[in-house]
Amino acid sequence: MIKKLFIVLMLSLSISSFAQMVKPGIEVLRDQNFSILEGKKVGLVTNPTGVDSKLKSTIDILHEAPNVNLVALYGPEHGVRGDIAAGDHVEDFKDPKTGIPVYSLYGATRKPTEEMLKNVDVIVYDIQDNGARSYTYISTMGLVMEAAAEYGNEVVVLDRPNPLGGIRIEGNVAEEGYISFVSQFKIPYIYGLTCGELAKMLNDEKMLENGVQVKLTVVPMEGWTRDMIFPETGLPWVPASPHVPHDNSCFYYSATGVVGELSAVSIGVGYTIPFETFAAKWLDASTFAEEMNKLNLEGVVFRPLSYKPFYAFGKGEFLKGVQIYFTDYKKVKLLPIQFHFLSVMKKLHPEIDVFRIGEENNRIRMFDLVNGTKKVREMFSKNYNVEEVEKFWQKDVDDFRVSSTKYYLY
Repeated sequence: MIKKLFIVLMLSLSISSFAQMVKPGIEVLRDQNFSILEGKKVGLVTNPTGVDSKLKSTIDILHEAPNVNLVALYGPEHGVRGDIAAGDHVEDFKDPKTGIPVYSLYGATRKPTEEMLKNVDVIVYDIQDNGARSYTYISTMGLVMEAAAEYGNEVVVLDRPNPLGGIRIEGNVAEEGYISFVSQFKIPYIYGLTCGELAKMLNDEKMLENGVQVKLTVVPMEGWTRDMIFPETGLPWVPASPHVPHDNSCFYYSATGVVGELSAVSIGVGYTIPFETFAAKWLDASTFAEEMNKLNLEGVVFRPLSYKPFYAFGKGEFLKGVQIYFTDYKKVKLLPIQFHFLSVMKKLHPEIDVFRIGEENNRIRMFDLVNGTKKVREMFSKNYNVEEVEKFWQKDVDDFRVSSTKYYLY
């Protein structure tokens, strides 16, 4: 009997180890022997997430391909090799490994200049996104497309999974007056598209600045389906940025990152669990966790915790609050969680006004930009009613789902 159980276990492990893995765009391009790049001078927009399933960098893959002429690299926030801290200015330099010029697309120059593109025929984009509008890599992608359209370059997007899946859509569409690097396009906060699908939508719907369009090719993945979240893809997760270290970190980012812009509470950035907490000096951890769990939010539970951040908000201070635990990644609603935090906090501590603290920290404008509107703040700060905000978010979801469906590749 024990022997039979052992055999069944080994068979199941063997089968799971050979489970089909999603093949990202770079691997599909390699399978095609890079044919669409032959005879062209190639520029590459990438960062450490641009790797194949064996963690080999797209930079090195293209550089080593005998029929690819890689002549320029373009670094978004954090740089092409991931050696730049968040928010730091990135200087132009030469990549130490390949000797290829690296141009910064973060800081003063976020959109490639004519000088940066003059020796390039086609720009390849290969970066893992996190599925949220405020994450700046898709902003870089759009600005690259705009520049390529203006200066006559082609664009090739090597597609990668949306780590939140391709079904979830949450939040309002960004409004006029609130378009910025953290809300570059009029899309919902969680938009349910891969970067390749989004690129096609931006191009075909003339959503780029001045309605420009570029000669665009998307190299699709193989094996990805819309219901897949990143842990189900079989692909290794490379930290998309220093505070997005794990294959489920993107869920936490969308659950706390908006309110984190106020710098009024800690969301775990500066501690070992970035974006996974909600804590402050004045909270009682047990009471706060109890009140959050009373809400019976689908797909998530909360436990009390206390910690001292090593840096960022609350550095060295003893903070108390809750840690988030997702129990169902497919059913949980992400954006509302942080507003439920604020609502419960207001109930327990009516004397605390996080929006007043946000004003003192000069963070109100950034909060509005990330929301793509000031209406969320104005509406919610009156009575801390989460349902009203959810209705506001929902107004754009159905229309966007309809308009974006025609760009689905999977």
